[in-house]
Amino acid sequence: MKKFSSITALLLIILASYWSYEGLMPRYTGDVSIPETYFSTNKALDHVKQISQKPHGVGFKAHEEVRDYIVSELEKLGLETSIQEGYTAGDWGNLSKAINILARIKGSGSGKALLLLSHYDSSPHSSLGASDAGSGVATILEGLRAFLSENPNPKNDIIILISDAEELGLNGADLFVNEHPWRKDVGLVLNFEARGSGGPSYMLIETNRGNAKLIEEFTKANPLYPVANSLAYSIYKMLPNDTDLTVFREDGDIEGFNFAFIDDHYDYHTVRDNFERLDRNTLAHQGTYLMPLLKHFSNSDLTNLKSLNDYIYFTVPFFNLVSYPFEWIWPMFGLAVLLFIIFIIHGFRNKKLDLIAVLKGFIPLLIILVINGIIGYFSWSVLKWLYPHYKDILHGFTYNGHTYIAAFIFLSLSISFYCYRQFKSVQMADLFVAPITLWLIICAAVAIYLPGASFFIIPVFALLASFWVILNQEVPSAYLMVFLALPAIFIFVPFLKMFPVGLGLKMMVASTLLASLTFLLVLPVFGFFRRKGTVAVLCFLIFFGCMIVAHFNSGFSRENAKPTSLLYVFDDDAQSAKWATYENSLSEWTSQYLGENKTVPQKLANTTISSKYGSGFTYVGKAPKKTIATMKIETTRDTIIDSNRYLEICITPQRDINRLELFTNEINIEKASVNGVELSEYYLKNRNWGKLITHYVSDHMYTDIELVFPKSEVLDLTIYEASNDLLTNALFSIPARPEDNIPMPFVLNDAILVTKTVRFD
Repeated sequence: MKKFSSITALLLIILASYWSYEGLMPRYTGDVSIPETYFSTNKALDHVKQISQKPHGVGFKAHEEVRDYIVSELEKLGLETSIQEGYTAGDWGNLSKAINILARIKGSGSGKALLLLSHYDSSPHSSLGASDAGSGVATILEGLRAFLSENPNPKNDIIILISDAEELGLNGADLFVNEHPWRKDVGLVLNFEARGSGGPSYMLIETNRGNAKLIEEFTKANPLYPVANSLAYSIYKMLPNDTDLTVFREDGDIEGFNFAFIDDHYDYHTVRDNFERLDRNTLAHQGTYLMPLLKHFSNSDLTNLKSLNDYIYFTVPFFNLVSYPFEWIWPMFGLAVLLFIIFIIHGFRNKKLDLIAVLKGFIPLLIILVINGIIGYFSWSVLKWLYPHYKDILHGFTYNGHTYIAAFIFLSLSISFYCYRQFKSVQMADLFVAPITLWLIICAAVAIYLPGASFFIIPVFALLASFWVILNQEVPSAYLMVFLALPAIFIFVPFLKMFPVGLGLKMMVASTLLASLTFLLVLPVFGFFRRKGTVAVLCFLIFFGCMIVAHFNSGFSRENAKPTSLLYVFDDDAQSAKWATYENSLSEWTSQYLGENKTVPQKLANTTISSKYGSGFTYVGKAPKKTIATMKIETTRDTIIDSNRYLEICITPQRDINRLELFTNEINIEKASVNGVELSEYYLKNRNWGKLITHYVSDHMYTDIELVFPKSEVLDLTIYEASNDLLTNALFSIPARPEDNIPMPFVLNDAILVTKTVRFD
């Protein structure tokens, strides 16, 4: 490959890689002079701005304000709204009073209805909820405005459900699916969600059967910027991740589509999930899903969406969504193996391949996979050792996380180029046998264990085509090789970023290994580079530069603030108090209370009030005793019938609280209900850490517990009663956080926590 061709080929590869990201989303342009019947990102942003003024979790004052705003906006569209409210505990033992907002557009037909879904509550305590899920509510409100401005006469009814208490345990969805009469009318759900504040919105399917019908109809609707693949679909079905739509699938056997963005994960559930940080392109992307799907499914037959068949699907630039049946997986794999065998025979017959050289070709492949795998696997542990304060970012995606992803990808490429440089004496045709063999093994494995990833075979066919060209041409065209490398680039390059962004930097190994595997698919281009060592050095310098940039951005600032936590814990049994925190590296703000006197807690370390990642207090320190009004506990029933004890306890707060959590000792609880809501037998047998229930309290509500357990057993009931008012309570004088601090998400924070244990023997 000539020097000019090599440079041009490299530039084309870089351009294609760039486009594989940039082509995923629309560009926000300010919506200048667009027709009234079009989705306006600016108008959607107006809704986001109104919704995200204050934290509005269940029980917060702003929660009602946001609900009133949404109701008024629906009524402005001419829709009659209704409210559904009631207690539910979901599958997680999180009790709350959910207040759902409902509206309905009447269709001309009598078929199933299309349901538009998002939730309006923010994560408890500090999150402003601009993205999660103010963006979803805004998308629906603006989409409805644009849709109704056309004076449509849809065939199907359109139900709008803005659910409540999603953040607490999908409670609003549970209330609708299990108790509302409209549930039986629903044929399909479109759910809009977020797990960050930017990036492309991914389409994920919820179905109890096959996805074939859903994919066919989604393709007919033809959204302009679909981002979806059946690998994510297969992984999603295996993981315990839930959205409101999960309740529709599990309890109602109702299919649906999730549309959720996950980038800028560091803003998730924080006070920085605000209007300013919401990516405008991302919000526009949500609109490009809703409008064509709303028009299509409001006039489609929604009674015929169930299927026993599954489709492989993935998106690539220019072709949008590509799909084919699962039945093609093994024939396509068999064809690839057959072609490979034919090409191998052809190569040996024509003396284009040498057995020893072919075996040598496995050496650089194994070296780069082992080295890059080890680097990726230990990278997050090393980073936390170098920067201990990263441990306080509980979801594991740092503010400079994108820089780290780029750094380790370029390090993987540097190692790959360097290793193949050492084998320049081996002919290119001989070197290609090993990557094709490896990729065929991978394709066989995913066909068996992860069939949704079977589209991996598509770039392998392109690699086989490159292998055939190389077997028959001494110096193949660089541009032809680049063209044949495009499927690998368009399909795999977006994954390099997706895994660590979505799952945290602990998944960096997915990026380093996938970068290595993608390098092997592009070997028909890179293998002909005469200056692989130069490219290796260049990639290493980029890695080094990224690490320097990441280092200088490893600290905290006003824009990228440190998560901090502080609690006042009063033990009502011992009549003693402690300061407590979840921080690993104490901030100056927290050190005022937990400085030199801090100790690692014993009792509360693993049994404290529950949190998303199972976090326990890291440090505690002595605190002055304050006069906190403690809960009132009444035993309203205590009866033995046959071999069981029937116990009813009412806990009434004597102060404004947000949360009450109950734990028990290891005891066999036969039945339990809280405020009339019965906990499932499955939950009672599988509850974590002895937790019985978490009650997110609204309107100063009491907690009434009914328990049935063997009369021979002794019940120890531990009660944690928390209010999120530590910084505003008149009993304390806690200074405001510095501008480079924010409340730590995913844990109880800025709270006054009272603990008490009651024994029933």
